[in-house]
Amino acid sequence: MTILLYDGTFEGLLTAIFEVYEYKFDPAEIIAEERYKTESIFSATHKVSTDQEKSDRVLKRLEKNIGKKGISQLLKVYLSENENAERLILSAVSQSILFPNEYILENFANSDIMEIAKITKSVSREVHRMHAFVRFEKLQDEVYFAKIEPDFNVLPLIIRHFKNRYQDQKWMIYDLRRHYGIFYDLNEAQFFEPALEQTSQLKRTENILHEEEIQYQKLWQRYFFKTNIPERKNIKLHVQSLPKRYWKYLTEKF
Repeated sequence: MTILLYDGTFEGLLTAIFEVYEYKFDPAEIIAEERYKTESIFSATHKVSTDQEKSDRVLKRLEKNIGKKGISQLLKVYLSENENAERLILSAVSQSILFPNEYILENFANSDIMEIAKITKSVSREVHRMHAFVRFEKLQDEVYFAKIEPDFNVLPLIIRHFKNRYQDQKWMIYDLRRHYGIFYDLNEAQFFEPALEQTSQLKRTENILHEEEIQYQKLWQRYFFKTNIPERKNIKLHVQSLPKRYWKYLTEKF
């Protein structure tokens, strides 16, 4: 068994997959360096240096065999942070090479492909919920800011939606769990990682809210309270449509 250690990036993972075939590692296991804890006397390790050319060659082959839709599915598996993500993606690549004329991601008789389908569905559902439940707050510098804490690392998958929807205003979305975010400056959206002393401020924005935002939140909470009809409450249905884990980021639930 050869264990390939990569830097945790998607490009690094594709480079590792390339080197599995380049060096004929069989059997092989791919693990992100930060997750590799214990060395085994029964396996050798191979350190992977991310190589854009190798990564692009794998992507080109995948696009030919499973198309952009298939690549999108494998990217969702990677972003799911599932402990088996690397193994599942390597398995899918292997099958796409063995059966280049088949769309292998629809072969649900294969347990790995079925697992990929389940993960993809869960990640896609989380992306949809982010589109619906992200709430922005206007800060004193007139940037609109939102906090999220998704089950999966979906931030890269929601950029296009918010960039298209809010093209005329500056905004930030920050992932509290993974400690990075996106900032849109009216021209492009870029990833950022705040300094350690800034993270606490991003978690609690009460002291940096714009006066207009404070008034708006009070107005919205009052409207929500006044239009509520206690006799028609259906908490079970409400939670099904709007899981409780999102409530703490919704203005009407403050």
